[in-house]
Amino acid sequence: MAEFLAYLIAGLATGAIYALAAIGFTLVWQTSQTINFAQGEFVMLPAILILAAVKLAGLPVWAAAILGIAAFIALFGWGFKLVIVDPMIRHGVLPLAIATMALSIIMKEGAKDGFSAEAQRFPSLVPQETVSFLGISISLQHIAIIIVACLAIGALQWFVTRTKTGRQMQASAQNPNVALILGIPVAQMVMLTFLINAALAALASILISPIYLAKFSNGEVIGLFAFIAAIVGGFNQVRGALAGGLIVGVIDSLAAAYISTSYRLAVPLVLLVVIILIKPEGLFGRKEERGV
Repeated sequence: MAEFLAYLIAGLATGAIYALAAIGFTLVWQTSQTINFAQGEFVMLPAILILAAVKLAGLPVWAAAILGIAAFIALFGWGFKLVIVDPMIRHGVLPLAIATMALSIIMKEGAKDGFSAEAQRFPSLVPQETVSFLGISISLQHIAIIIVACLAIGALQWFVTRTKTGRQMQASAQNPNVALILGIPVAQMVMLTFLINAALAALASILISPIYLAKFSNGEVIGLFAFIAAIVGGFNQVRGALAGGLIVGVIDSLAAAYISTSYRLAVPLVLLVVIILIKPEGLFGRKEERGV
């Protein structure tokens, strides 16, 4: 039982990272009706930028973190919206989706060739130690990930549902034309959504890199599992992305422990197929009707 609980906690920690990335999928979908296939690389890159600032510029870790995160949010929040999304969305959803696939490859290969092809150690915010509780050995890093990620998601949910700006963001995503008539600055709200997505990706990168190291290939698995989490929970709900991330993370951890590490990627995919067949809108999603 103690072993099961340890795997459960590890799965919740990993699932919290998937949830942060899945929320990014949800936010981009709500504002531009497309899928950002570079979302996994959005989680991979901030850690690489921070390490690059430490090694190349000789900055202390705290200064490198500030610089790296600020640069990432500017480039892949503001810049991503203006340079890729705005020009491509005029030509339809498919060209934009293909553009994000290309961006994913560019980011991954750029990190590999421009920084390092080897996994790099990333400084942790908490000691790399374990604590014993009721006979269970729990990593302090896993506890920190769960707490920080849940606080961030809770703060986002409060912001979206309880503040004027958050409600304007929701209105802009649900019906931009009506929002414009009501005087809501839709363009600013959409841009804010992309900035929030970049900030969540940076947070996920800082949380997960001390455990899985900073490497150019991190985005592949994170992007896939976050995409599955977003669909399982409901692509149009933040709370659905949270639930989906935690579910996928726990299933992934238990599958690796009790089935086989060789099939750990297949188990969440099976879950995805089952959810699509039973409840296509996701566990917490809502049905959407669109005119054609």
